[in-house]
Formats: sequence, C-alpha cells, structure tokens
Amino acid sequence: MHYKVFDVRGKHEVPDISYDAYIGTGGPGSPIDKEGWEMKWVMMMNSILHHNANNENKKLVFLICHSYQVMCHHFNIGIVCLRKRESFGIFPIHKTHESNTNQFMSQLHDPFYAVDSRKYQVVEDENFNNNKLNAKIMAMEKIRDHVPLQRAIMALQFTPEIFGTQFHPEADALGMIYYLEGEEKKELVIKNYGIHRYHSMLNHLNDPDKIMLTQLIFLPTFLDDVLGHTLVQQSNI
Repeated sequence: MHYKVFDVRGKHEVPDISYDAYIGTGGPGSPIDKEGWEMKWVMMMNSILHHNANNENKKLVFLICHSYQVMCHHFNIGIVCLRKRESFGIFPIHKTHESNTNQFMSQLHDPFYAVDSRKYQVVEDENFNNNKLNAKIMAMEKIRDHVPLQRAIMALQFTPEIFGTQFHPEADALGMIYYLEGEEKKELVIKNYGIHRYHSMLNHLNDPDKIMLTQLIFLPTFLDDVLGHTLVQQSNI
C-alpha cells in the first residue's frame, strides 16, 4: 500500500481521483466559515461521488470530525452549528438500528467509547430523511436525559462508499495517556473540565474495551475494505 499526505487547508493541496481511497482528517476550525480551501475539497468530493455513480471501481472515503462536518454542511445533511459548550473527553456513543449491518459498527459494543473533541456539531433536522445522498445515521451522541438539547449525529453512512464519524476513531490510547500526563496539559484539562473528567479520561484510556477497541476497529477495517476492493478490481481487469 502506498499513501500520500495532502495539506488541504494549509497549502490548498487537493488530490485527484486516481487514488483507491481517501481519509479526511479533523480540525480545528469552523466547518461553516469559508477559509478558501473548502471549495477545492468539496469539488474533489463531488468528483468522487460522480465517479462512484458511473463506475464499478468505487473510491472509498472515511471522514473524521471536521471533514465530516464540512461534508454535512455542503450537502445539507442535518444542521451544522456551534455547541453550547465544547465537547472534550471520552464518552459513550450509542449505535442505531441502521448500524446492525454496518461493517464498522457491527463489531462494537452498544454503547461504545470514543474520543470526542469539538466546538461544532451536526444534529438532525426535520428534512434529514430526504437528504440528497440518502445518508443513514449509524451512531448518536451519549444520552443526556437531564440536558434539554439535541444529541449530535456521531456517525453517518453518507453513501455505500463514504463513511464518516464526528468523533476521533484514530485516537491512540497510549499516546493520549502520555499527552494528558504532561503537567501543562493536565493542569489545563483540570482547570477547564474538572479533576473528575481528567481521571475518567485516564481510566477509559487504560481500558482495552473502550478507546483501544475503537481504534482497533474503524480505520483498520476501512483499510482492509480498501485492499479487498482493490484486489477485486484488479482481478476483473
């Protein structure tokens, strides 16, 4: 497998559609305010959608957090808006009925746990079921009975070939433990979110059934799928 990294935001580098698969990363920044690079990125996504609609050799895409939100905003899938308060931590995420046959979600517990760090969110609107891509909700934000606010849509199957999460499935538990145990970051987390949140994050990071499992499933499964698609396409040439 060969890969190339494109600095879409910093240098406005956008790949063509000769690749077998694409992974869009997280933020920071606003998925709503235009910074100049978004149109190039959206044009690339439109090219992938057009290609997939007209060719048997599909291009696979995995979108994470910011790129997920940009996709939702451009295609009017739900509502992209600021959260009342920034989400930061490791939280339970609930699967939907639609997720039962999904290659990623079917391997997870319900709820499963993931790293969530965002100022913005994608929530449902009354027209969601009529979205132009026929996107399906795979996971929802943690249940908060005491909070009278909409729950964010945490994972979407945009099309059969394009999947996205509003959380960070790539988060490395050991790397995050090292990061959080640094004195400066420890003080910042405790100051902003409290000592309980800090210790809760460390406990979840050390649990093999939580962040470690989430990291083990999503992108490795995606890459396995990419290899499977590529081998099938090569055998048909």
